[in-house]
Amino acid sequence: MLTDVILVDKNVNKEETYAQAVDIIRDGGIVAFPTETVYGLGADATNAEAVGKIFEAKGRPSDNPLIVHVDSKESAVGYAEEVSDKALKLMDAFWPGALTLILKSKPGVFAMNVTADLDTVGIRVPNHPVALNLLKRLKLPIAAPSANTSGKPSPTLAEHVYHDMEGKIPLILDGGPTKIGIESTVLDMTSEPPVILRPGNVTKQQIENVIGTVRLSAEVQGSKPKSPGMKYTHYAPEAPVYLIEDDSGLIKKAIQHVQGKGRKVAVLSAADYPEADYHFPLSAETLYSSLRKCDMTDADLILAGVSAEHDDNDFMMNRLEKAADHKWFS
Repeated sequence: MLTDVILVDKNVNKEETYAQAVDIIRDGGIVAFPTETVYGLGADATNAEAVGKIFEAKGRPSDNPLIVHVDSKESAVGYAEEVSDKALKLMDAFWPGALTLILKSKPGVFAMNVTADLDTVGIRVPNHPVALNLLKRLKLPIAAPSANTSGKPSPTLAEHVYHDMEGKIPLILDGGPTKIGIESTVLDMTSEPPVILRPGNVTKQQIENVIGTVRLSAEVQGSKPKSPGMKYTHYAPEAPVYLIEDDSGLIKKAIQHVQGKGRKVAVLSAADYPEADYHFPLSAETLYSSLRKCDMTDADLILAGVSAEHDDNDFMMNRLEKAADHKWFS
């Protein structure tokens, strides 16, 4: 399969560009497109065969549900069985935006492989002109996980998508770098109080300012998760990642230790470490890009400098812990 990449900007014939993407999705194909969080891999959320192509392209476990993207609050309400006043307030406050709400799904609307056979579905309205233009032209809900090989760092550039998906999908809409660079916050509205299943750019404090108390979820193991990013190791480059306290003396000693064993080390940190074989910046915006850059080196080990003091709502720490499989360097 040939993978086309179309640059979507003000100089492109938008109708022609979107017409191609719309035709592919309506015909049961999949298309990668940018959102404000990361690039998504989209298919018609009502078509089980089309959604199956997402799992095939990504190599994604079938019990990992997909987030559905829609063009408006009104569309979301139409696909849900029950929408509480709290959910409506959150839609008004944060949509379009990086907040996914887990709601009771109307029976028979979404393909069963979207919801992983659950009676709930994660829905959001993305805050990106390309994603919204595509959704408004399609007039269909799009199931769209991140457009990367399952378990690897999520894509924040079209070139990241191409690296993982070349020959697997027909089209990538290149809308430039994503703005946020971290997946959406996922909030389960079927619990009371609501539960944050995956932290993201929309924080616990911001949510509580709108609807009052919400809880943070413990990790889910051995059962079907309601949200992606809960059950499996994610966001990992080829070389093993180890967390280390972001202390310059400690990191320098770790670099010496690794290099003393004849191994090369890459460091992810806001500070610079010329002693390391490779160094890449570490922030919410650069996290996935830096992890992917590590794959372009011959580093044997990656050290990620993190604060010793963090809370469970720290979305960057959440992603780093999964990339490192909770391993700390010692």
